[in-house]
Amino acid sequence: MTSELTHFDAQGQAQMVDVAAKDVTHRIAVAAGRISMQPATLALIVNGNAKKGDVLGIARIAAIQAAKRTADLIPLCHPLPLTRVTVDFEIDSAANAVLCRAQVETLGRTGVEMEALTSVQIGLLTIYDMVKAADRGMVISDVRVQEKHGGKSGDWSAP
Repeated sequence: MTSELTHFDAQGQAQMVDVAAKDVTHRIAVAAGRISMQPATLALIVNGNAKKGDVLGIARIAAIQAAKRTADLIPLCHPLPLTRVTVDFEIDSAANAVLCRAQVETLGRTGVEMEALTSVQIGLLTIYDMVKAADRGMVISDVRVQEKHGGKSGDWSAP
């Protein structure tokens, strides 16, 4: 791991990293996370009985939109032309949780890890928003980059 923080200039001031000299490559990032809840809340989602509608359908659209808007939310992120965003949800009945996984791709000069992480966070927050009337104690956790591909540093997978 590099110890140089590229978002700071020589005087310690925040800066957007200059990526002009980097090669355009196919870049992919996968992130995932979970939201844990009461069994009855999970049943609302699974059975489609939430008052606000299709929880996972709305959360998927929100997660895709979030990936596209990451540069508007994270100050030093480059706006990227995304070529693909997929969002999948998995019900973990044993743990009373919904798992979210986002894969984001671009042909560009910088990676899409932040877009994948933002996608997962907003997807999980949307689930919270849609069923919070039933369960305000839900917990979002374990959000992390699972893998990335492309660019000068090549491939990386979480241990």
